[in-house]
Amino acid sequence: MEVSRNYQASMFINGQWRKPYSGELIGVNNPATGELIAELGWGGIEEAKEAVDVAAHAFQTWKRTTARERADVLQKAYNLIHQREEQIGYVLANESGKRLSEAVGEVHFASEYFRWFAEEARRPNGAYIPNEVPNKRHWTRAQPAGVVLSLTPWNFPVSIQARKLAPALAAGCTVVARASQKTPLSVIEMFHCLEEAGFPEGVVNLIQGPASITTEAMMQHKAVRVISFTGSTPVGQSLIRMSATGVQHLALELGGNAPFIVFEDADIAKAVEGAMLAKFRNNGQSCIAANRFFVHSGIYDEFVQKWTHAVEHMRLSDPLVDPESDLGPVIDAPKWNELHVWIDEATRKGAHQVNKLIQRPDKGYFFSPVLLENVSEDTKVAYEEIFGPVSPIFRFQDEDEVIERANRTEMGLAAYVYTARADRGTRVTEALDYGIVGWNHALPSVAFAPMGGWKHSGLGREGGRLGMEEFQEVKYISQEI
Repeated sequence: MEVSRNYQASMFINGQWRKPYSGELIGVNNPATGELIAELGWGGIEEAKEAVDVAAHAFQTWKRTTARERADVLQKAYNLIHQREEQIGYVLANESGKRLSEAVGEVHFASEYFRWFAEEARRPNGAYIPNEVPNKRHWTRAQPAGVVLSLTPWNFPVSIQARKLAPALAAGCTVVARASQKTPLSVIEMFHCLEEAGFPEGVVNLIQGPASITTEAMMQHKAVRVISFTGSTPVGQSLIRMSATGVQHLALELGGNAPFIVFEDADIAKAVEGAMLAKFRNNGQSCIAANRFFVHSGIYDEFVQKWTHAVEHMRLSDPLVDPESDLGPVIDAPKWNELHVWIDEATRKGAHQVNKLIQRPDKGYFFSPVLLENVSEDTKVAYEEIFGPVSPIFRFQDEDEVIERANRTEMGLAAYVYTARADRGTRVTEALDYGIVGWNHALPSVAFAPMGGWKHSGLGREGGRLGMEEFQEVKYISQEI
């Protein structure tokens, strides 16, 4: 199988695939080899403004379609994406360095959002209010908000884009999406499925171009009512400032700093298995990846020994060449260099590496996993989002202490707790200041439940019943009878 499509016509605007007006191209590389895999048409402000114009025009018709009509097209999109999971997954693995099984799994997850919201589109979205005033009737209804900007990162380009597109379209909004320049190809493949599904012209659009200038240009358009963004907290904060002029609604999933807490009564084998998943899925580059590992002193040595053994037996190799690969490359050279700088800082301040390094391929941005003990809490690996296969491990003594340390961050996206005690698990999950908590497992994300963060980790929720509300305005109606 090869990445064979010509991606120069990279933008989908008003139902047509388009090359950039400038003719500019940029390269997309495979991080496992550094090799060029495609040339991408690279647009700019002109295409961005045009896409919003056509989305605004299409909204006038799409918002009046029936729930059944929208559900039928979303269901077709689900069917097409589901049928092409392996094809799209292969493209995704090439541009991102993911293991092929993970890439195909991500595309399957993306398709599930279209299936869920195809069903959700037809569920009730208003309510009658019990009357307290004679001769009056009161009720609410939810209506589509308008044009949506869907701005997504490189680490889960297909599933995160689907998590925004599906509910927005189900609600009756039109969308302009922008993909990351690091992993745009798999998003283009998904949009070919949306094209074939039969969305009317202008309802769903895709642009490529520099993030800062295209986003600012689109946000200045009066028709844009919702900005749905996944990415770093600093960028999210800049979007909040930019949205003030237009009083636009923001749905933001921002940075994380997930604690992974293992109590003395936990099933250690299960906790180690969870640590491997929570830390190393997508080569450690996940918004909800475990970042800080807190292990009770009573089982600390046993846990670290078993986790070290598991890490040292991982295979670090090109996932598309070696089907047995456990870990692929990080996304690019800047990320690779940053991880080395952070580890050097931690070791200068007293941290030491527990595990032996794994042999890495000669080319590509492969980074051997690192487990660190005695980490000072004033080092970046202790308080910043790592986004790579580096794991600081800390001891703790009691429940109150670990809750305070876990919450000692401005972030609040995801957390993980391993304990066999129902009373403790309930107390701790309720006390953690995080929007998502995995209790005794490391894969909490599903299409039918809400995902989002507290504090500096974002605003709003994606997925589940709450996911569609981000793209709706609620109207209250009071009628005299």
